[in-house]
Amino acid sequence: MFLKDGFDGVRVIDVAAACGVAEKTVYNYFPTKESLVLDRFEDMEADIRHVFDPHETSPSPVEAAVAVIVAEVETMFDKWGGADRPPDPALIRRFAEMIDQTPALRAAQWEMLDRMGQVAAEGMAARAGLDPDEPEPQIAARAILGLWRVQFGSMARHAGGDHSALELRDAVIADVRRAAHLIETGLWSFLPGETRRAPGAKSSS
Repeated sequence: MFLKDGFDGVRVIDVAAACGVAEKTVYNYFPTKESLVLDRFEDMEADIRHVFDPHETSPSPVEAAVAVIVAEVETMFDKWGGADRPPDPALIRRFAEMIDQTPALRAAQWEMLDRMGQVAAEGMAARAGLDPDEPEPQIAARAILGLWRVQFGSMARHAGGDHSALELRDAVIADVRRAAHLIETGLWSFLPGETRRAPGAKSSS
């Protein structure tokens, strides 16, 4: 319904009627209209809590986050297909475009990531024995949470091309891995001739 008539063109009561339930019943399962589209938040938040759990033994929170994102992307593409047919790239493109072109969905998406960022900061702080509001866990968590922003942005960027569904999936995963590599190796590593130096240090030139 959202893909056919646009997110703003469909009311929650319309969704309820199509499902044969009361509008209140829809809200019992989906607290906002936006959550009918962005329905993975609770699962994503649980994944983030697991990735940043101070008791986890993962050598790299970045690697763990990438594994979560790859699993999410693969699951999403599997759901767009079926047992006997591949995902329809046109539907995937329309879905990505709907989110990208709908201010309410974009705002809900960024709010969701901000909330996930705080969860990540708390986990990183617990690992390091710091307060969650201190700069190190805040920036570390947001850097890693940026991988989800890369995922969403990559989906919108590649969806407008002529990729097959599997090519689109692989392009999104490749972008996430490129971003993760940058976090792991240092934020200046992609600039030719740059060397790592402490913030505020004067260049030798």
